[in-house]
Amino acid sequence: MGNKQTIFTDEQLDAYQENPFKERIVESFSEDGEGSLSFNDFVDMFSVLSEMAPRELKAIYAFKIYDFNTDNFICKSDLEKTLNKLTREELTAEEITLVCEKVIEEADMDGDGKLGFADFENMISKAPDFLSTFHIRI
Repeated sequence: MGNKQTIFTDEQLDAYQENPFKERIVESFSEDGEGSLSFNDFVDMFSVLSEMAPRELKAIYAFKIYDFNTDNFICKSDLEKTLNKLTREELTAEEITLVCEKVIEEADMDGDGKLGFADFENMISKAPDFLSTFHIRI
């Protein structure tokens, strides 16, 4: 029963440091929503981001991460921010608008022009790689 240490490889640290959503991830798990993590917040974050966490739990936090304005919907503005982060702002404004409109058109089941959690959950259920990408290997 000695001390158990977790050692991160350079590759794991680089992957986190390069993650364009690192601030949103921490904000989404912090109780205050400002990015200050308590020990319990930290444990919750790593539990959800573990490979063993259930898909439903991962979906809840993925939704929170992409809901930049925290209105419980993923709207065009949230999608624009997501795309800009994913592409490191390499898309033109027209390309971003086109992608956002297409995502909303295909995923918005109730026709309100934004994605609620049910819309989001339905969309990611069609993405077989969601579980394999929404985690941190420790």
